[in-house]
Amino acid sequence: MILKGKIWKFGDNIDTDIIIPARYLAQTEPKILGEHCMEPIHPDFSKKVKPGDIIVAGANFGCGSSREHAPIAILALGIPIVIAKSFARIFYRNAFNKGLALIEADIYNLVNEGDEIEINVFSGEIKIKENIIKAKPIPPFMMELIKEGGLINYLKKKLEEK
Repeated sequence: MILKGKIWKFGDNIDTDIIIPARYLAQTEPKILGEHCMEPIHPDFSKKVKPGDIIVAGANFGCGSSREHAPIAILALGIPIVIAKSFARIFYRNAFNKGLALIEADIYNLVNEGDEIEINVFSGEIKIKENIIKAKPIPPFMMELIKEGGLINYLKKKLEEK
């Protein structure tokens, strides 16, 4: 799976309250959650981001409370992957459970917002300008979750196969 898109940069310690503020947690509609994604630090983000764009962040992306709303909000904008130096553990699992791909790679200082990036999700190769960075690829089981659109869809498929 090759993903290409424009980069949106966010720094270290982007918590789930930044990804989707708590006042919107009563919402269940992904489109509405997406409209408020990153609102506290980038109020126009949801209006400017395009499907296929990619988030690049620093360390500890997704820290804070363990809300599934955060990866849902990101996916609702059509963002298929987040690349960060590191992820909070609960966010990491919630993201894959919802079908959002994550790759750990320290590329924050190598890119600028608006740069084009290409990621081979299977191999972990990230192409920035003419540079290729080798990141750890997504584990096979987690790739299955991504391919099926999350854990629930994956389990439904497995049950249907029986």
